[in-house]
Amino acid sequence: MLLIIRYTVSLKAEVSPLGKNVYSLVLLDDVVDAVDRLACERSVSRSSLVNQILAKYLSCPIPETRIHDIFSCMESMLAEIDNFKIREQPSSSMVTIRSSIHYRYRPTVRYTLELYRKYEPYIGGLRAAFRTQNSSLLQISEDFFHFWQELENQLIGPYFAGREVPSSAEPGRYTRRLRCPKNENDRTCEKSAHAILCYLHEFDSALKEYLGASESGSNLKKAEHKIKREYLEYLKNAIIL
Repeated sequence: MLLIIRYTVSLKAEVSPLGKNVYSLVLLDDVVDAVDRLACERSVSRSSLVNQILAKYLSCPIPETRIHDIFSCMESMLAEIDNFKIREQPSSSMVTIRSSIHYRYRPTVRYTLELYRKYEPYIGGLRAAFRTQNSSLLQISEDFFHFWQELENQLIGPYFAGREVPSSAEPGRYTRRLRCPKNENDRTCEKSAHAILCYLHEFDSALKEYLGASESGSNLKKAEHKIKREYLEYLKNAIIL
């Protein structure tokens, strides 16, 4: 028995920057069942999965393939880093990475990375959030986030529109857009994954340095100077995101 399936990829192809349109496919019931099972496992729609399968078979590059490959590269690289634990999200364009903080009550910081379908001008967005209700930690984290904003605007602001890094800070939460690498040779999945993880590692290390100095009662200015020196060292070989 044949089953006629009509699925919508985009309602108005004429306004879609990715050239999507509406098509009808005639598929066997068993094929549809298999597609639906795999789509459920991967947390994607039937249309998205069919699109990915056809694109892979025809060697046609699509955003989903790029996103999947970047995440796969990141997962391989993270296997060698004990402190970071990666976990997939319901969305195929998003992952969560957890990092333990050496601070009272042993809180964790959760980094959520979302990669955009459109690669330019931003490859994706990064969000850092604390899983805590401790008011003291929330305030200290906000202080660090504002310090990090000022540091980045000072050192890499000229790389961004308006000479300002697109970010926002609030108690326990920080968000930042990641720019697409300027050099096309740096836009491979492996280099993109490496650049993201290098930035995340730098941010995570700076955060822990700041929190450690705050908890021990050390001079925060001294910790800030150390963070700045390490960030400048990181920038020597970094792909600016």
